Amino acid sequence: MAKIINLKPYKDFFTSQSTGGILLMICVVISLIIANSSIGDAYNNLLAQQIGFETSSVNLRYSILLWINDGLMAIFFLMVGLEIKRELIEGELSSIKQASLPIMAAIGGMLVPAVLYMLLDSSEETGHGWGIPMATDIAFAIAILSLLGSKVPNSLKIFLTALAIVDDLGAILVIAIFYSTEIHFMYLLYSGGVLILLIALNYFGVKRLVFYIIPGILMWYFIHHSGIHATIAGVLTALTIPTNETNKASPLEKLEHILVKPVNFIIMPLFAIANTNIRFESEMLNNITSGLSVAIIGGLLIGKPLGILSFSWLSVKLKISKLPETATWSQIGGLGLLGGIGFTMSIFIALLSLNNPEYQTQAKFSILIASVSAGILGYSVLKFLGKSKKRMILKDNTL
Repeated sequence: MAKIINLKPYKDFFTSQSTGGILLMICVVISLIIANSSIGDAYNNLLAQQIGFETSSVNLRYSILLWINDGLMAIFFLMVGLEIKRELIEGELSSIKQASLPIMAAIGGMLVPAVLYMLLDSSEETGHGWGIPMATDIAFAIAILSLLGSKVPNSLKIFLTALAIVDDLGAILVIAIFYSTEIHFMYLLYSGGVLILLIALNYFGVKRLVFYIIPGILMWYFIHHSGIHATIAGVLTALTIPTNETNKASPLEKLEHILVKPVNFIIMPLFAIANTNIRFESEMLNNITSGLSVAIIGGLLIGKPLGILSFSWLSVKLKISKLPETATWSQIGGLGLLGGIGFTMSIFIALLSLNNPEYQTQAKFSILIASVSAGILGYSVLKFLGKSKKRMILKDNTL
């Protein structure tokens, strides 16, 4: 008997992400206005303000910006980890046949932009930023797709959701493996001990979330001091939280329900406001033809859609996968353009991979140009295809 997939988690996820994406757009505009106003410097000083506490044995005093990027973003990745586990257990990624197309599309959407970046920019100063165009901003991409309404089939929305989740998993691995600082093995050992404890709690059937959250916070502290980016703690914690394949709400689903609104309506907007405060200067336009800018824009605008479309086509031709129901190859191409909206996730990787503040600012500017262009192009293509398909249906009905 064929397994019936519960679409409600997709609908809930899609709705919250699309609304959160629209809020993100507003926050980006606000951030850009602040950065280019008379209070821009004061705002940067505010983000650099140190908060927290520090003792001889515990250091938890960091800038507001670091608390957002390392602390709040760990909660974001906790929710991403919950989504990944849910989809692996009971959703679109629960079998090879179901998961193959979005997985292949995501792999192509990560590999091709990275390779294209390295071909366009192999300099010692900025060549390490090859991970920047690999990322897709889930919230923005889904927000654009949601504006199209019935012009795109539901199967395409589910495909984008699954692709974005796999894309996030890829970004997590890239951050953990390639963009971590000097490793302190003692802290890594401590975090490993906490992870073993969390796995044991799951094995012995402990259901109360508090017994996972408190050790998860402790693991965040150890991983942060180990040199591996602290956001990984969120994913590792999520993968140990119990779930099930029944209709009864599991601890994982309860926590996901708790987190989805704070993440989409507080954490991601704060990240956008804190990290997209780009002060526009003439040098930015002068440097738009630099290797860094060309590599980022080319990776997101060309590499992403090319990778998503080509790997999807290859997967279908090899009979590993099949196209989403009622979707066309043209629509997959339009969806690939939306995949080029790197935005907050690309900015996040840019901050990790580029140490020079000037390069970081140029990268942000390039990501902004590429993401806005990808959003406009993807929306326009999918809207045009939706209208064309509707006209064909009406024409057939009148014959």
